Amino acid sequence: MGKEIKGAILQRDKETYAIVPRIPMGVMTPEVLEKLAMIARKYGVRIIKITSGQRIALVGLKPENVEAAWKDLGMEVGPAEGLCVHYVQACPGTETCKFGQGDSLGLAAKIEKMYVGKEGFIPAKTKFGISGCMLNCGESYLRDFGAFCTPDGWTVVAGGNSGGRPRIGDVIAKKLDEEQVVELFGRCLDYYSKNARPRERMPRFVERIGIEEFQKAVLQ
Repeated sequence: MGKEIKGAILQRDKETYAIVPRIPMGVMTPEVLEKLAMIARKYGVRIIKITSGQRIALVGLKPENVEAAWKDLGMEVGPAEGLCVHYVQACPGTETCKFGQGDSLGLAAKIEKMYVGKEGFIPAKTKFGISGCMLNCGESYLRDFGAFCTPDGWTVVAGGNSGGRPRIGDVIAKKLDEEQVVELFGRCLDYYSKNARPRERMPRFVERIGIEEFQKAVLQ
């Protein structure tokens, strides 16, 4: 039976582990790709998997190699467990996409810097989805908090999730600029952290108190 190892996730075989480096918004560089490939070859990684959160999991590490693999990578852990913001998912937005109405990567980067991996201030794992247009390639309606851009500005969504009990998020504000979105997310997380039950995910919290009550509290 495998033991718990910091920064690693025990796999189905109960003998090997996966590590998930933090890759903000899923944006890669040649240097990061080369480093991941080097680690995979050096430590006999069985599977390299792109995750739903736009990260890359290195699966099949032996327990005695986990610490060395992290040291060789020199990258931060992409949280996959724990009571914190796990990731901010984002589409290319106006950086490259012909449909982009807003800078989704830029907004997502601000949120990443403010919240990802910082434990102790929210009651359950939390995910963001940021989309540069109404096509919502960043899955904004399916994340605890989301935003997507329209020609009139940003729309903010709260209380969505996929998984075993899926829920389409509710629109709580429209026609915001980027700074207003960041400020609203801050108020949302603050209210959620102060009023949710331990380990209560955002969609379950919204179902319990009602989206009208949540919207009233964060838009004051």
